[in-house]
Amino acid sequence: MYAVEVRDHIMIAHSFKGELFGPAQRLHGATFVVDVAFFRETLTADEVVVDIGRAHDALKATLAPLNYRNLDEIEQFEGRQTTTEFLSRHIFDAMAAAARSGALGPGGEGISRIRVTLHESHVARAWFEGPV
Repeated sequence: MYAVEVRDHIMIAHSFKGELFGPAQRLHGATFVVDVAFFRETLTADEVVVDIGRAHDALKATLAPLNYRNLDEIEQFEGRQTTTEFLSRHIFDAMAAAARSGALGPGGEGISRIRVTLHESHVARAWFEGPV
């Protein structure tokens, strides 16, 4: 299995509901380092997994609507807990759509799996991984 991974980051604010979240029920900020890994069984005719530049552009486009935003105010997240796990799936869905649509360039259709990892600190991270 071959893989290529691109990285970016976002700075967000949000709050949670429920005792499970303790002080995180109050509005707080987070800076997430976001890694997206693209997997495939064989390389393309150009001997790559995916065009790294296009993959990075797709990630930037996915993160832009979230960056420097209070996620509590984004309509599509209304009623949801924007946990690290939830956000990793949200980003995965957008990156899988980019692979299926051709936004990753020639060979993007051969991506078999994607893993999105959000690092919320140097000691904690969460990810979602699934087939495209």
